[in-house]
Amino acid sequence: MRRIGPATRLRFFFAALTAGAAMLGSAALLAPSSEAAPGANCIYYSDESHTTVVGKYGRDCCNNPIAWGTKTQHYECGGCFLCTPPPR
Repeated sequence: MRRIGPATRLRFFFAALTAGAAMLGSAALLAPSSEAAPGANCIYYSDESHTTVVGKYGRDCCNNPIAWGTKTQHYECGGCFLCTPPPR
């Protein structure tokens, strides 16, 4: 049986290293992207009747941060806020 020389071993090592890196890179690309957490998007109201909005905190459906107004004890949390495209 023929022995494998050091140069051939080095080639096999780098080929295996490259294949492993390619597999890890492919797995990273196939991982699901993060989306806005639906429970983290809250609308805050001035009182318990929930008629006057005084603040919004969270992310819209385009994953842009939304943060304005005041946080109160009267709030509703749910799905993402509507995504408004930027003005042209």
